Amino acid sequence: MDETDLQVFIQGATHFFSHMGGEQAQIGTPYLASNCNSEIKGFTGIIGVTGKRKGSVYFTAPPVLLKVLLMTLGEDNTDHDNMCDMVGEVANVISGNARKEFGSEFLVSVPIVVVGRLDKIVVPPELRSFVVPITWKSYDASLVIALE
Repeated sequence: MDETDLQVFIQGATHFFSHMGGEQAQIGTPYLASNCNSEIKGFTGIIGVTGKRKGSVYFTAPPVLLKVLLMTLGEDNTDHDNMCDMVGEVANVISGNARKEFGSEFLVSVPIVVVGRLDKIVVPPELRSFVVPITWKSYDASLVIALE
């Protein structure tokens, strides 16, 4: 994965948040992480990637950010299940946008949602995990991309 590929995911994230109204998302400097579990913010939507590329894309956010997203969409119910749906949807939209750019051989799974630590999910050591810090309305989230 190179800088151009990383930009596809960054554009997908900024595009998603720009459609949420209000503030633009601020994208921090992407960095490599050997243990993406340390980047987990509470709720994590995980998209598996197969085809020409293999790996995963995570979107991880704290509950407060997900509640604000839900309320921005007009959803008053910000319970646990809706926050799970929201984090999965963000991961799905960002990965779906990447699929448009990378083509039909970039196959994405339905989102898997994990709450809390990702102790049972390990990125293979040969894959580099790029972490993209995202701040929206003063709330921090991360996009983690681990693709071969």
